[in-house]
Amino acid sequence: MSPPRQSTVGRAFERFSGTVARWTGSSAAFTIAFALIVVWGVTGPIFNYSNTWQLVINTATTIVTFLMVFLIQRAQNKDARAIQLKLNELVASIDGASNRLVDVENLSEDELETLHRFYGKLAHMAKHDADIRQSHSIDEAQERHARKLKAAKAGATRR
Repeated sequence: MSPPRQSTVGRAFERFSGTVARWTGSSAAFTIAFALIVVWGVTGPIFNYSNTWQLVINTATTIVTFLMVFLIQRAQNKDARAIQLKLNELVASIDGASNRLVDVENLSEDELETLHRFYGKLAHMAKHDADIRQSHSIDEAQERHARKLKAAKAGATRR
């Protein structure tokens, strides 16, 4: 399966947005932004705290915020997709793991809530396991738990 083709502009924007997203999350970017706010604040008396002086910071921060929302969302979407693919690979490659969890991000909210409740039950069962390394998969957990209870009851009646 070949990857979908991306235009030159698309690839350039992807590199640009990745670079900008990484840079804006740096200490240097924060320092520059903080320094600009300090400079703006210090110049207040010079401009008599005029409406234009206030409008400069309001407009600048609004424009930067508007653009950053899309830039950050694009970077997050790419990162989330990469993480989902890595997790799908792990689930698909581990014996005993439920393949139902591959592509789980495409389930509905109700289906995700059902899985959440199941894993809550799984966590509750795991708390009662003697071996902390014991693991359960979605397909095996309840059956294994029932076998354990049955064996424990059989052992108790033999005593």
